[in-house]
Amino acid sequence: MDDRTFRNAMGRFATGVTVITTQTKDEVHGMTANAFMSVSLTPKLITISVDNRANMLDKIKESKQFAVNILSDKQQDISMHFAGQTKEEREIDFGFIEGIPVIQESLVSVVCDLDTSYVVGDHTLFIGRVIDIKTTEGDPLTFYAGRYGIDSVVS
Repeated sequence: MDDRTFRNAMGRFATGVTVITTQTKDEVHGMTANAFMSVSLTPKLITISVDNRANMLDKIKESKQFAVNILSDKQQDISMHFAGQTKEEREIDFGFIEGIPVIQESLVSVVCDLDTSYVVGDHTLFIGRVIDIKTTEGDPLTFYAGRYGIDSVVS
């Protein structure tokens, strides 16, 4: 099978949308991602998958910390910004938890110290040890078959 067939098939799994954030020196970095999952309750561990060509890869390795921000349905513009889908420059007003930048008003911000990483194929899996969590109320931003929104899941 070709890459497009595989990618299209994997896109048929409805996901939430996250923005991964970290900070190196005085610069905050972010990347939209949907490859995120909970790994362990004891200890509290999560994982994210980052393309080996992504700028974020070296940023997480350098900072040894990151946050996973689960976006609300009102934050599609933020997802598009960090996915490089918009041309306009935008100033993001980050919050900070335990010194790690987070997207304000996210449904959940999971703040982690880097536990370990594994290169697997063309991606690196980063395992994060959860050090704090902030939650708010709202509905999730979803992604399905290359489109945002819950309507794309039920149509």
